Amino acid sequence: MFEVRDKDLAGRIGRLRVGEWTVETPTIMPVVNPNLRTVEPSELPDFGAEIAITNAYILYRGELRDRALDGGLRSVVDFPGPLMTDSGSFQLSVYGDVEVSSREIVEFQDAVGSDLVTPLDVPTAPGSGRARAEADLEVTQRRIEEAVDLVGERAVAPVQGSTHPDLRERAARDAASTGAGYFCVGAIVPLMERYEYPELVDCVVASKRGLPDSAPVHLFGAGHPASFALAVSMGGDLFDSAAYALFARKGRYLTVEGTKFLEEMAYLPCSCPECSRRDVEEMDEEALARHNLHVTFEELRNVKQHVREGRLAELVAQRARSHPHLLAGWRRYFEHVDWVEARDPAVKRKGVLYTGGETSRRPEVARHNRRLARVEIGPRVLFAPHDADTSRFEDDFDVVKVKPPFAYPSELSETYPCGQSVVPGKPDPETLGVTQDAVDRLIEESDFDQVAYLEFPYGLEVPGEMVGRD
Repeated sequence: MFEVRDKDLAGRIGRLRVGEWTVETPTIMPVVNPNLRTVEPSELPDFGAEIAITNAYILYRGELRDRALDGGLRSVVDFPGPLMTDSGSFQLSVYGDVEVSSREIVEFQDAVGSDLVTPLDVPTAPGSGRARAEADLEVTQRRIEEAVDLVGERAVAPVQGSTHPDLRERAARDAASTGAGYFCVGAIVPLMERYEYPELVDCVVASKRGLPDSAPVHLFGAGHPASFALAVSMGGDLFDSAAYALFARKGRYLTVEGTKFLEEMAYLPCSCPECSRRDVEEMDEEALARHNLHVTFEELRNVKQHVREGRLAELVAQRARSHPHLLAGWRRYFEHVDWVEARDPAVKRKGVLYTGGETSRRPEVARHNRRLARVEIGPRVLFAPHDADTSRFEDDFDVVKVKPPFAYPSELSETYPCGQSVVPGKPDPETLGVTQDAVDRLIEESDFDQVAYLEFPYGLEVPGEMVGRD
């Protein structure tokens, strides 16, 4: 069961029922290696973890196999909440082969009591040819169907398709038809490792297009806090990552702006319990892993608060400016604005805050411009800056106010989003261009007898017959 409680852009805050537990999303599953533990699984809830993931293939082939079969999964991973198990598809992607069939690993996960069971899907690397991707999809689909037959709704349905958006969408539809209760977008880690965020956006959105909006969606391996805001804005509900421990082993310090090397740092900018009582020289592997967990869950809480306030776009814009490729991904996001707009709430708690050129491409702007056609204006119209006093003209004209990126009848001045938006002293050319297009389209699509305007700011112009000017 998955229930959506709040929405912003395509992101949402939800409640996921897994067995006897309820998990609030978006959230991240810390990866627990049953053989290597920097932080004990029983301690993970102290950081905010409500669900965790471990690798069934490592258990299946390791010394802990018999113990897991005899005492259950929690006898080797002492986590007081739902546990998901991965099947070994990561090892398959790295090494090209694994020593188990999909049916065997699903039956093993079932036997040890996994709450979410993953079949051995075939991860197709980004950039793979179409024929290879289609062949891999056929195998993955058969394995999803087999897993559903074996464990029902506990089956995880991975969505593959390489970097072919139409195959991603088709794979998602096929996966949704199986009766699985949980869906994962797979093989996206290489895109993140190479900072190919525009391609990542295309893959995730295509996968989401093929899934019902009621489906919980997990982005495999999307575990860096710098990318959480963007990942949630695309509709990602759950993530997993071993980065907190793997990075700590290499002296890498996670921040919401990216990753720093501890050896290059003079100060610890974080105020988590580990950083606030240590100097850089005192940060050992365990303390660094704990810091990495703290900053990870802090950012997720921050993301959820922005979703709650209707301000997720502003947070993504801030985070995207920490790296040019992340910013490119954010801009690619708005090429899917029609899909986003269909999921974005029409009214929010906060207005549109200007964050750069992408502001003019937000779904609020697209929705406003489309709905403006419903409003009857004219036949005599006066265009004016949003802060101009037009009271002396209102007996003779219908007044249209202009506040980039919006143009709107003055009667809507206090309504969302026009009245709550905040515009800087000088918007960028892209925002001005969108505003000019909105004004031009309003004139072209309306039957005005007379068009007048006050002096416009920012160099905007109003075409048409000028019959009045102050």
